[in-house]
Amino acid sequence: MLFSGQDALPSLIENAETWTVGALVLIMVCKGLAYSACLSSFRGGPIFPALFLGAAGGIALSHLPGLPMIAGAAMGIGAMTVAMLGLPLTSVLLVTVLLPTDGLALTPLVIVAVVVSYVTSARLAPALAWAGTRSHPSRDGLSGEPSGSTGPAVP
Repeated sequence: MLFSGQDALPSLIENAETWTVGALVLIMVCKGLAYSACLSSFRGGPIFPALFLGAAGGIALSHLPGLPMIAGAAMGIGAMTVAMLGLPLTSVLLVTVLLPTDGLALTPLVIVAVVVSYVTSARLAPALAWAGTRSHPSRDGLSGEPSGSTGPAVP
C-alpha cells in the first residue's frame, strides 16, 4: 500500500505464482480503500494505482481454469484503466507498452476486456448520475434546475 503501483507492479507480475487468491483479494481491498481515500483528497494520480489493482484482479482471476496468468493480468490492467480514465485506446496502448514481450499477442483479449469494461462503466454512469439527482428534493427531475425555477434570475 506504500507506493502508487509503478514500483510494485513488475514484482507482482514476476512473482504471481507465489500469491494466493485470498492474498490478492486482500491486496485489492486494501489498495482500493487507500486509492479511493487518495482520490477523494486529490493526493496522487489515477493511472498507476488502477494499473496495479487491475493486475492484481487479473492475476486473481487467472487461478480459474483456462486463463493464463499474463493474459489475466493484461486484461485486468486494461479493464481497470478504462474504468478509471474512460479512454479505451489509451488503456489498450498502456498494456502493450507495459507488457512488451506479450503485449502484441494479448491485444485481442485486452481489447475485448477494455470494451466490456468501458460499456459497463458507461451504462452504470447515467444510472448513478440519475440516482444522485433524485436524492436532492430541491432538484426538478433530470434538468438540474431547482423546482419552480422558470429561468435565470434577473437583477
